[in-house]
Amino acid sequence: MPRVIHFEIPAENPERAAKFYADTFGWEIKKWEGPQPYWLVRTGPDTEPGINGGIYKQERKDQRVANSIRVEDIEIQLEKVKKNGGIVEGEIMDIPRVGRYAPARDTEGNTFTMLQPAPHAKMM
Repeated sequence: MPRVIHFEIPAENPERAAKFYADTFGWEIKKWEGPQPYWLVRTGPDTEPGINGGIYKQERKDQRVANSIRVEDIEIQLEKVKKNGGIVEGEIMDIPRVGRYAPARDTEGNTFTMLQPAPHAKMM
């Protein structure tokens, strides 16, 4: 069963947002050295329930907090999204050493993303 494994927070000013969440909740936040400007968010120890996430530069005002759902086969899952009334928001994007990623919206217009992890990827 696919599970929520990651959240993303869009921010007009990612550094300011990172400081807010670090100062407010004590989250550990560090800039990712990947192909996109992105800040990794660790919300607590891996031994406790919960998920980690990220903060990214907001490109459009309609971007909202999104949950990422781990899937086994992203193409099959995208077909299920469409079949069940959802909307695929973009093309599949390959993220080196992470996996294959795609954004979508549910029947209510809520944004979510799906991630098919790369083989041997260390999940957040």
